[in-house]
Amino acid sequence: MPGKTPDKEPVENGGYRGGKDLKPKGKKASKKEGDDEMTVVVPPSKSSKQSSVPPPNDAEGDVAMDDAEKTAEGEAKVDPVAQTINDIKSNFALLDRAVALFDARFSLRALRSISSIRKRLTPDILAQAISETYASSSASANVARQMLLAIGRSDVPLGQQLGPDMEVDSEPKPSSKNGAKKEAKEVIPEVDVFLGILTQVLLHDSKQHQQGFEFSQFLVDQIRSLNRRTLDSLAAKVYFYYSLFAEQIAPLPPSLQSPIVSIRPTLLAALRTAVLRKDVDTQATVIVLLLRNYLLTSHISQADLLVSHTQFPENAANNQVARFLYYLGRTRAIQLRYTEAHEHLTAATRKAPSSACALGFSITATKLLLVVELLMGDIPDRATFRQPNMETALRPYFLLVQAVRVGNLGDFETIIAEHADAFRRDGTYTLILRLRQNVIKTGIRMMSLSYSRISLRDICIRLHLGSEESAEYIVAKAIRDGVIEATLDRERGFMKSKEVGDVYATREPGEAFHDRIRACLALHDESVKAMRFPMNQHRLELKNAQEAREREREMAKEIQEGDLDEDDLGGEFEGM
Repeated sequence: MPGKTPDKEPVENGGYRGGKDLKPKGKKASKKEGDDEMTVVVPPSKSSKQSSVPPPNDAEGDVAMDDAEKTAEGEAKVDPVAQTINDIKSNFALLDRAVALFDARFSLRALRSISSIRKRLTPDILAQAISETYASSSASANVARQMLLAIGRSDVPLGQQLGPDMEVDSEPKPSSKNGAKKEAKEVIPEVDVFLGILTQVLLHDSKQHQQGFEFSQFLVDQIRSLNRRTLDSLAAKVYFYYSLFAEQIAPLPPSLQSPIVSIRPTLLAALRTAVLRKDVDTQATVIVLLLRNYLLTSHISQADLLVSHTQFPENAANNQVARFLYYLGRTRAIQLRYTEAHEHLTAATRKAPSSACALGFSITATKLLLVVELLMGDIPDRATFRQPNMETALRPYFLLVQAVRVGNLGDFETIIAEHADAFRRDGTYTLILRLRQNVIKTGIRMMSLSYSRISLRDICIRLHLGSEESAEYIVAKAIRDGVIEATLDRERGFMKSKEVGDVYATREPGEAFHDRIRACLALHDESVKAMRFPMNQHRLELKNAQEAREREREMAKEIQEGDLDEDDLGGEFEGM
């Protein structure tokens, strides 16, 4: 009827005319007066579908086919080439924010994305990204052409799309020439260096070391011509690959004709500039590269002079600190300063990242640490060799430790002969050769613990020494160095051991406990130093303090002139 309200009109989808409405269970349909449509269509849940009348035979199949078609369409739209190019260009916004806000954290985020990009990076993808970023008339066109020349794509034009085989579905870009010129003018040097780093990574992964070294020289010259603090973290990465390319070009180190010798003046100049500009990233990276450079050519005295005349930055990145401690420990081990080497190598293994990508560094540092512990007269813990990811790599050193622990000189020489190639690859062969005296000392110490008195002849036979005079000399030196607590009777030709006391009555447990406490306190101090605080917060505090002092002066002046009294101030102002 015309006079009826809309809530009593016939409804669709099986509604009723009467006052009783059929409502689905578990659902509440709200109605408002004046609405044109009163029917609320609620899609049934999966449980209601299963409990209600079964659908036609092909209903479920149709749904499955629809989902499959949607999934196929979504997968077809994701082009790996376009995705890689978009990932590269997405870092440009981070670099722009790093320059605008003067915050290096955005640059570090861009650098961290390189590890995921390099797996999909190809010369064609990088060439297209460079072509779309630069215009032929831009100020950075020379840098772009050098990058294209380095990756073998010098025929790719700037500011244009490539051929149909490289066309990808991406966001529309301004096609006008003015828009392209405007975009080219906005390219900042940070973007140039970032794309240059990608070029270095591509050349290194494709083992084009000579081309990578030549391009790195050009990129280093470009960085040295700029004076921008927002380039610090990017420049450090450029110097890293610059040194890495030089190490892999013939003649290889330790030859003095190797290119690593020719790049030392460049690295030293970069270090001097970084210290003057307080560039922490470049300073830490270049110090580590110079130490590695000197050790590769066995210039130990120059490495020691570098450490003594430079100060490694305290707030450097943790990875650089770990590398610096490793090379410093290696230098001290070669200089026979085993105690300092043990401290540095222990700190390096503790600071090494726990991720799988840093496993090689952890294994290398652990191998050198094991040798240094043996040179100090200590026996490494067996749990070190039981780590699942290091067990195979540390197998030769496990056999070496067993021979040293027992004091068997014959087994020691046999193990060195069998695993000489592995020890030479690790750079520990010359240090392991020094262990012969330690093996003899260990054997003497084991015999001093086993026998209260033993003749020099028996010592000579057990240690495979040439004569009793050699055994007498070795025993006397071990007693003088404090390796054993015994007395030597030359007339009767025997060694008499002293009674072993309680080790807990000595200072050794306290010293070990003190070393652990000191390491924990040092870790706490470094964690506090690594905390970030708001920038320019001290200036805001100084401004507020200055405003407070000005208000006090004004109030004191008004009191002196008689404009204010204690009642106006609430009785809390006592005067100046």
